Amino acid sequence: MNHQKNEGFAEFYAAARDGCLQAVRAAVGDPVQAEELTAEAFARALVHWRKIQHHPAPRAWVVRVALNTHVSWWRKRRREVQWPGGGPEQDRVASAESELDGPALTALRTLPRRQREVVALRVILDLDTYATAEALGISPSTVAVHYSRATAALRTALADPEERMTP
Repeated sequence: MNHQKNEGFAEFYAAARDGCLQAVRAAVGDPVQAEELTAEAFARALVHWRKIQHHPAPRAWVVRVALNTHVSWWRKRRREVQWPGGGPEQDRVASAESELDGPALTALRTLPRRQREVVALRVILDLDTYATAEALGISPSTVAVHYSRATAALRTALADPEERMTP
C-alpha cells in the first residue's frame, strides 16, 4: 500500500466511522448488515482515497456507497429467497447496540426508506440540504419534502400518548 497515496485516511476513518455506521444502521435497520455495508464502503473509500479526500462531503460519500451496496445486495437477494412477512423495509434485528434510543429507532424504522436515508444524513451526519441531495442523487426540494414528512411522522410517533389525544 502506498502510504503517501492514503495519507489522511486513518484520521478520516477514525473521525467518521461511528457517524457513518450510525447513519447506515438507521437507514437499513439491521446492525450486523450495517457493519458490513459500512466496512465495504470504507474499503472502497480507501481504494479511491486520493479522489474521495477532496469530495465536498466524504462521510456522505461513504454512507451513499453503503446504501447503494445495500440496494444492490437486496435486488440480488430478493431473487434468491422470499423473506417471510415482507421485504427489506421490515425490521428483523433489534438494535440494542444503537446509540439511538429505543423509541426513536423504532419510530425511524417505520419511515419509508428514502425518508430514513434523509434523516440519517441530515440528523446523524449533520449534512445540510444540498449535501444530502448530492449524496442521495435527488434535488434539494425533494430532500426538504422527505425531511418534513419524516420529522412530522417521527413527532407523531414519539409524542406522549396523552398529547396525541388532545386536539
